[in-house]
Amino acid sequence: MEAAHNGPVADTVAPGNVTLDVAVESPEEMKELGRRIAGVLAPGDLVMLTGELGAGKTTLTRGLGEGLGVRGAVTSPTFVIARVHPPLGEGPALVHVDAYRLGGGLDEMEDLDLDVSLPESVIVVEWGDGKVEELSEDRLRVVIDRAVGDTDDERRTVTLVGIGARWSGRGAELSALR
Repeated sequence: MEAAHNGPVADTVAPGNVTLDVAVESPEEMKELGRRIAGVLAPGDLVMLTGELGAGKTTLTRGLGEGLGVRGAVTSPTFVIARVHPPLGEGPALVHVDAYRLGGGLDEMEDLDLDVSLPESVIVVEWGDGKVEELSEDRLRVVIDRAVGDTDDERRTVTLVGIGARWSGRGAELSALR
């Protein structure tokens, strides 16, 4: 149903980008990885999640929400397109977007006002490849690979690619997520 890496290949190979692969063995580890990633995020960060259905995108986002300390249960926003989770304390809000049903690029997403929310929030977009890159030159692209077909294998390989000046030189911070 979904092409696993249908986004710009140049993102992963461009000079200056920071790349890290993390092996994840269970949903609990995926959630924990999300909590650790939250520790390196700041207001204004855009996180793009890519992976097959059932890869763990929403599970990772639950961990991000816990790590950021936001209000409300993080669930898939498939039918509402976007959910805003306000901070419980001083941190940024989490804006969780599911762009799966959106066919166009940023034009179709304008009604969501993501560009307005970005400076004070962390925006996480599932299925955002080819749709939201224009929001920010700096972004964290997270690609989740899993075994496909009739399997109950819960192992995943999560590739984090820090793109743009914000992530340049932050290899040590990302490597600490391992």
